[in-house]
Amino acid sequence: MISKSSIDQVFETARLEEVIGDFVQLKKSGSNFKGLSPFTDERTPSFMVSPVKQIWKDFSSGKGGNVVAFLMEHEHFTYPEAIRYLAKKYNIEIEETERTDEQKQEADERESMYLVSEFAQKHFAEMLWETELGKAIGLTYFKERGFTPDTIKKFGLGYCLDQWDGFTKAALDQGYRLNYLEKTGLTIVKENSQNPGDPRKFDRFKGRVMFPIHSMSGRVLGFGGRILTNDKKAAKYQNSPESDIYHKSKVLYGIYYAKQAIAKEDNCFLVEGYTDVIQLHQRGIENVVSSSGTALTSEQIRLINRLTKNITVLFDGDAAGLRASLRGIDLILEQGMNVKVCTFPEGEDPDSFAKSNELEEVNRYLADHAKDFIQFKANLLAKEAANDPIKRAETVRDIVNSIAKIPDGIKQEIYIQECAGIMNVSESVLFSTLAQIGKKNQNEASKKPAREEKAFDVVKNDATVEKVDVQYELERKIIEILLLYGNNTENFEDLVLKESEEGDLILEPESIKSKVYEKIFLDLQDDEIELANEHFRSIYYKLIEALNQTEDFKLSSFLSGLDQTMVAEVSSIMMEEEKYTLHNWERKDIYPKGKKIGVAQLASETILTLRCFLIKKRMLALQSNTKESVEDNRETLEEIMNYLHLNKLLNKKLNRVLS
Repeated sequence: MISKSSIDQVFETARLEEVIGDFVQLKKSGSNFKGLSPFTDERTPSFMVSPVKQIWKDFSSGKGGNVVAFLMEHEHFTYPEAIRYLAKKYNIEIEETERTDEQKQEADERESMYLVSEFAQKHFAEMLWETELGKAIGLTYFKERGFTPDTIKKFGLGYCLDQWDGFTKAALDQGYRLNYLEKTGLTIVKENSQNPGDPRKFDRFKGRVMFPIHSMSGRVLGFGGRILTNDKKAAKYQNSPESDIYHKSKVLYGIYYAKQAIAKEDNCFLVEGYTDVIQLHQRGIENVVSSSGTALTSEQIRLINRLTKNITVLFDGDAAGLRASLRGIDLILEQGMNVKVCTFPEGEDPDSFAKSNELEEVNRYLADHAKDFIQFKANLLAKEAANDPIKRAETVRDIVNSIAKIPDGIKQEIYIQECAGIMNVSESVLFSTLAQIGKKNQNEASKKPAREEKAFDVVKNDATVEKVDVQYELERKIIEILLLYGNNTENFEDLVLKESEEGDLILEPESIKSKVYEKIFLDLQDDEIELANEHFRSIYYKLIEALNQTEDFKLSSFLSGLDQTMVAEVSSIMMEEEKYTLHNWERKDIYPKGKKIGVAQLASETILTLRCFLIKKRMLALQSNTKESVEDNRETLEEIMNYLHLNKLLNKKLNRVLS
């Protein structure tokens, strides 16, 4: 268990905008920051971060919370893992007791798989540096590739001994369970026909140098292993199989080490292999990632899109599958990103070129040879077409197909003009072709099976207007007032119910000075009102307690003591109005009015409105209980009349006209 003092120190030190900035490219927006949602596929920012309140809200997915909630949502950390991650980031020593064997067993499956993967990385690194075979085979290979000891350690590279079950035995001896070793793919388990109770166990990566694959936050998800022998039956590279924690289509090799440089440089270099990433990083070009030999996917592109809009794809000089690789560029274009392509001289790849050239030379080469994707594709396909008119026509259509993937109409037009110049084709023909492709795509989309509709569906009114839950909104507003102004001291005009000389009930104003939270608490207590919503009720009592205990109420400290469901609810309340700043109304010469109503008036009117609502609710309940005989319900009818009069007085105070 992590001590409360350590948790408090983490919350006091961690800066939300810095932590989220490691995963999402944030831009200043007034006093807040905004960016693309890391949880949904979007092109318009709907993700807001408030440095003042130290909370965030994603309006596209509805998620929100504090710094820990973000790590739990984005990286699937448990609460303790999120605290440890922040402690490590801010160099905070945390006090925690050693977990018992029983606690280890109770850890959920995903956490257990992460623990196994982390152990494997440390084990392979230990085998590389501390065994004779590791030094002679694995370490020698890495040094021959030109990697320095610091680079090898930074990327956590290792070696799996060439033994059938050396790693598996070591893991089992340390108490790691076989089913998690199998689920992560580190161990291959096969039935033993001679002894069914004792299955055969093999190390998947035996005799291979190891490349750990990290998540954006640095967690070990899986491995890539390269064989060093000339065994033609074995694959040169082998990756961890898909698991609950490793989805190769959603992971980029090196993203953990590259994320800050990508955001800073506002560009990402995309290469093919592990060693390309490591060599360029060692040379000083840190904004580089790899798809790890797999075909580029939309999920991987979106991972980059959170950090930058610009991708430069680096191809080997003699890449055999260069044309096939162009499909990945179309995927990048579909995401609305800017793409450049750079090829190296024949016989060179990013690894070898970075190894044999200084940083200045590599940077100069990349700057001089990175071409816009249209130029690159046109030049590449034009060479293939040569003087063949049919192939040339196919080439032009191929390029226009790529342009059609771009969601921005202005960019489409500019690329059409550029393509027309390169391919010596009239713009009108290209625009006509672009329109045909667009129409074809629309037709194909419309052919998709739609929902089967019954006769008269057109006139049948199935749409039900969602009613506003008045009590929910009022209770939510009470929580918001307490969070924003709870410790404020205000002058309130209280209403005291008195009997006039004529015997009528009247409300007389009485001025009092009070803290906002005290006034709200006493008003609700006097009327014996308890919040109906379970979440609001829990937050309300915790808020009252926190405001009563300290003069210096801090939202971040308050949130650190709540469970994540409450944190998300509070963040949603606090960031509700921030969504309007996402639209940049001022740039459109529209200036929304801010709140001008006084805090005391806001609190009083909210409580009064809640009273009116509950009175009306009570009257309806009494009416439904009355019977036909007036005599039998005289007391109930008198109670209803009293409530009607009180309701009239309260609404008069609120300047509302009752029908």
